Amino acid sequence: MELYFPTELPERLAYLGACLLALHGLLQFALPSTALKLFGFTVGEVTPEGYAAIRSNGGLQLGLGLTALFLAQDWTYLALGVSAGVAALGRLISLIFDRGVTARNIVQLLAQIVIAALPLGYVFGYF
Repeated sequence: MELYFPTELPERLAYLGACLLALHGLLQFALPSTALKLFGFTVGEVTPEGYAAIRSNGGLQLGLGLTALFLAQDWTYLALGVSAGVAALGRLISLIFDRGVTARNIVQLLAQIVIAALPLGYVFGYF
């Protein structure tokens, strides 16, 4: 099996979004303590179930990103973009209702918006 790399800029942007999501998932999957520290958790209070949850979430993101990279089809980019967009919506709701307006949350929201916008922009023809 050969790894496909897009030749046109719009699809390269969608491919970049898939790479970013896969890398984010790999961080959570392989290094859950580091990921939790980056996300603002105190690692000493995390139970084994907490580590399992972060690894599981990372595995989901890694799998979705790799699927989009390997298949490189519009519908896989669409699934990736919608998933990242709903995650960004959840973070936005948390900013509003959970008093979560912090610099870290805003930066992560912007990153999630970019990860969602790159594949969605390609699929819907904005790039």
